[in-house]
Amino acid sequence: MRTAFYARYSTDLQSAASIEDQLYKLKERATFEGWHTATTYSDAATSGASMMRPGIQALMQDAAQAKFDIVLCEALDRLSRNQADIARIYEQLSFHGVKIITLSEGLVSELHIGLKGTMNALFLKDLGDKTRRGLEGRVRAGKSGGGKAYGYSIPVKYAAGGERLSGDTVINAEEANTIVRIFEQYGAGKSPRAIAHSLNEDGICGPNGKSWGASTINGNRRRGTGIINNELYIGRRIWNRLKYIKDPSTGKRISRLNPEVDRVTAEVPNLRIVSSELWEQVKERQKTLDASKNGATRPFHSKQRPKYFWSGKLKCGQCGGSYTKVSKDLLGCATSRNKGTSICDNRKNIRVDILEDHLLASLQHHLMEPEHFAVFIEAFAQELNRLQGEARGERTSIENRITRLNVQLDKAVDAILAGANARRLNERMITLEAEKAELEQRLSFMDGEPQILLHPNMSRIYKEKVAKLSEAFKADHADANAFDAIRSLLDTVILHPTASGFDFDIQGELANILALSSNGKQSAAALGFPSFKTTKPSEIALEGSSELAEQVKMVAGVGFEPTAFRL
Repeated sequence: MRTAFYARYSTDLQSAASIEDQLYKLKERATFEGWHTATTYSDAATSGASMMRPGIQALMQDAAQAKFDIVLCEALDRLSRNQADIARIYEQLSFHGVKIITLSEGLVSELHIGLKGTMNALFLKDLGDKTRRGLEGRVRAGKSGGGKAYGYSIPVKYAAGGERLSGDTVINAEEANTIVRIFEQYGAGKSPRAIAHSLNEDGICGPNGKSWGASTINGNRRRGTGIINNELYIGRRIWNRLKYIKDPSTGKRISRLNPEVDRVTAEVPNLRIVSSELWEQVKERQKTLDASKNGATRPFHSKQRPKYFWSGKLKCGQCGGSYTKVSKDLLGCATSRNKGTSICDNRKNIRVDILEDHLLASLQHHLMEPEHFAVFIEAFAQELNRLQGEARGERTSIENRITRLNVQLDKAVDAILAGANARRLNERMITLEAEKAELEQRLSFMDGEPQILLHPNMSRIYKEKVAKLSEAFKADHADANAFDAIRSLLDTVILHPTASGFDFDIQGELANILALSSNGKQSAAALGFPSFKTTKPSEIALEGSSELAEQVKMVAGVGFEPTAFRL
């Protein structure tokens, strides 16, 4: 029996030797049973309440490939403590013919999954309640309830017995100066984006050592996030403002705002960084901005805008950030504008209509080449052959059934002539006649033999389909199906700024279609598209410029589906 070992321990407070200890016991059991060790999987310092673990994910993938017959672990809760997850693991492993054996429970069955899964779920809930109760007590005592805000440090202290003490927080003088600078500049009317630019230009690191962005400063006032909304800076610690719940469909944690009655507030004047006057100045400016957004002077970026074709798919080739709307008609690098030129100095803009018109024209031009038409005909013929093959099979099946019905009807007539029960046979004959009439009607609709493979108007059909691509780019997006279909072919468009314009890297199924144009009469399936590139002259111009970009690079994705032509 090929055996896979799985070991896990929960937190970084536990020793990494725990993995080795578990594996030693598992190998000892496998040796005693005479099982062959196939492979070993482990997850260190990882909670069993989540399936987002590399070890368990690799185990499940290898189980699907039949790389082992048994999963051996210390206990069922090593695989998962989540009731739904452990049931799913058991179901999938059973489907692949893999047994679960633990040192504690032995051979795992449905009974273990039900009982132990429930016990583990209750254990997690009880552990969470005790943890929250302990943290609440620490907060009420003036200690930290977890996490470290920007502007503070956590000193390392030890008790007389050598035990490490936790929960104390002290002000970090350098970061505190940055916080005061942010509050002063915001209160004076400077925008969060401008503040972030100045901090990045001065080489000041943001939280977690990253660069500053407008959202880091502005945050969300209702949720208490962002530098200018953190009440700890005025000596007030608010704990349990948010709660985190795991999404069962993705396994990821999402945050939700708790009611005010569930929050714990503690005054910690020793941690004050910002004066009351400066704090109120910032709050007054936030109220003024809120009032202007709700009135006639609502800014452009806060308005509801229709979704456009390249939304979320344009990337800056210099920093990897998104190309977003910087005005009604212009696209620009969001990183450069939000975090400053010290992070990304790409300040080139491009008009949305020019970008769309150019790439659409390029797409239509390449698709109209003879090589593409040949691929379309091949795909069209294959689809017709498939449909006609199904029609032939259905016709043959109906004809055979009618033949069998005629035989049964003839036998019924012979039986009546031989003196059988005529009333009973007559009822059966009525049923058979009705079925035969229905089948003959269906057969009459099939209109004789299948038609020819190629439609006489094939060229016109193809041209119409290519021309229809432009409908997806209309501002009103009237044809939602066409719009979504073409968007699904596109993964990413990377804009590389050059002296004369832009180079484009187009990635996705759209690139597969375009890439065909430089490969003669090879079929898409023959190409495979692992890393194929092609370059074509481009006529895209920069904002306010007549200069031409140098080239368009189209990077093909994985695979090609002929059905992509059904647009």
